[in-house]
Formats: sequence, C-alpha cells, structure tokens
Amino acid sequence: MSLLYRGTLSGCNYDCVYCPFAKRRDSRATLARDAAEVARFVAWVGAQERPLSVLFTPWGEGMIRRHYQEAITALSGMAHVRQVAIQTNLSGPLAWLEQADRRKVGLWCTYHPSQVRLARFVERCVRLERMGVHFSVGIVALREHFDAIRALRAALPQQHYLWLNAYGRRPPGYYRPDDLAWLDAMDPWFSYSRNPEMSRGKACRAGSEALSVDGDGDVQRCHFLPQRLGNLYTDRLEDMLAEKPCTRLRKCDCYIGYAHRQELPFYDDFGAGVLARIPLRPVPAQG
Repeated sequence: MSLLYRGTLSGCNYDCVYCPFAKRRDSRATLARDAAEVARFVAWVGAQERPLSVLFTPWGEGMIRRHYQEAITALSGMAHVRQVAIQTNLSGPLAWLEQADRRKVGLWCTYHPSQVRLARFVERCVRLERMGVHFSVGIVALREHFDAIRALRAALPQQHYLWLNAYGRRPPGYYRPDDLAWLDAMDPWFSYSRNPEMSRGKACRAGSEALSVDGDGDVQRCHFLPQRLGNLYTDRLEDMLAEKPCTRLRKCDCYIGYAHRQELPFYDDFGAGVLARIPLRPVPAQG
C-alpha cells in the first residue's frame, strides 16, 4: 500500500515561471498547522502493522522544513515502512539524512535552471550518491531548457536516469519532430507525459494499492479524483479500498497519477522505486 500525502504547506523558496506556487510564503500559523498535520500522519503510520510506502507531494518545498525532515527520518526507521519519498528542489540542508535509514529514503529531485546553478545542483546530487541516498533527477522540458537538459545529462553519471516532464501549458506544435526524437531518446518514458492517453475506464491501482491523503486525513483514490472515500483517522482503511476503473474525465498527464495505471509499465520498470521515479535498471545516457 502506497500513501501519497499532501498537507497544508504551499510555500516555496523558488520562483519558477511555470509554477503557480512560486515564491509563495506560508505564514507561521500555516506552517504550525502543517507540522501538526504531518506529526499526526506519522503517528498514524507508526501505529499500523501492514507494510506501507509514503510519498510526500507538497504543493511547496517541504525538505527545507524541519518537520518534514523529522517525519522522513521517523518513517524510515519504522520496520513496516518500505520506503519514504518526497518531491524536492534539493535546495535544503542534507546533513539530517545521516540520521535516517537511507536505504528507505527516495528523493524525487527537480532541477530548475532559472533558480540554481548547475554546478551547485550537481554537487548536491554527488553528495546524495556518497551518502547512499536513492534519488531521481529531472527537469521540465521547456524549449528554453534544452541547453540545460544537455548540460545536466552530461554532468550526471552516465547510467543515472534523467526524467523529463512535458511543459504543461505548451501550445499545439510546441515540440518539433526533431525535439521529440531527442527527448524520447533521453527519457524512454517521456511519451507518457507529452502524449497521455485517456484514463477514463482504465484499470488503476489508485484506490486499491495507492491512496491520496490530505492534512486532515481525508482520503481520495488519487490527487486527481476529488471524491472522498473516508478519513484515515476515523475510518478503517480496509473499508475504503476498492479496485475500480478510473473515472477521470481529462487525460492523466502527471506521473504521480499515471504511474499507477495497470496497463502502463511503471510498476514493472520501476519496481520499489516507483514512488521516487527511480527505474530498476540503469538507463543509458543519450544526447
């Protein structure tokens, strides 16, 4: 069972033009509320017996906040927790990871060329390698990022997978055919982001093997299906689980959604690394 947790936090220290949460600052009250929510969630996980994996998907940047650092450390130390992962821009401190069970930690790291120097970002990736932390690295494939993609690919170890997210607000024809050939060679799974299939009616593990949880403990099948199934803290988890086809009207173009589709290859290709977007086998560097 995988739980995708998203609490109240929405503040970020980066200012990316493609992100609606850029440079939003959370108030002290908001941060205190988020910390209390996270602590309650960690306590709930700690009281369970069934094997669990956790992915934190905050709207903002969580790894700069101590309560997320403490939560990841605590969860990684629980015997029944298989993995704890988080999406991050990798700008925060890393020394705290020495206290975590790094075999269980997975970091989903996004490089933002307008916000950080490549050398700084790569240095932090090298540090994670030395610490034995599992992580993936990726970037939003804007056309103005193409040179940054090439530079990042060249700077990473040859066999380290570089994932690409299609630019979500792109107009028709944004990517030329030669762009697509290059990007698809760089990331073998890029096509699922740039050309998503309709998900309505398709079998998905969301709702039976993966659930979305908010700060109040309310449970949905996934982040993109708002129907409330129950509450983590007042209802039995088993009563919320059901295998049903996807009911989403729009295409599912976000990895945290389509990765759980049963006909897509991510559980086979990524295995235990599916939450942090880490494939089972090395991906040969391209371009």
